[in-house]
Amino acid sequence: MSALQEEFAQSAAKLIQKAAELGYGVTLGEAWRTPQQAALNAADGTGITHSLHIERLAIDLNFFKDGAYIQDGSQLEDIGAWWESLSPQHRWGGRFQHLPDGNHFSISPDGVRA
Repeated sequence: MSALQEEFAQSAAKLIQKAAELGYGVTLGEAWRTPQQAALNAADGTGITHSLHIERLAIDLNFFKDGAYIQDGSQLEDIGAWWESLSPQHRWGGRFQHLPDGNHFSISPDGVRA
């Protein structure tokens, strides 16, 4: 697992640099999440119990364009597609079926989970 966590951390660094190249401002959101917080998020419909944040394989970033926070995750299609192009395990939350989350970027160890 530690090798995948390291790969994720390196990919996240590249993601932030790529976002800057594309003209986005970026601030850090949530990376690590406790199992208890994941359960609370699932209970209130804002997340899932088995979040990859628990395994340190996901990050939420805040994106800005011209100083304005981008609230509509579908506006991040370019950076989401770039992230997904890194490997079949890279997942962008903008494509989640149940709870789309354009600010979420992860690596799925089994190729399925978000």
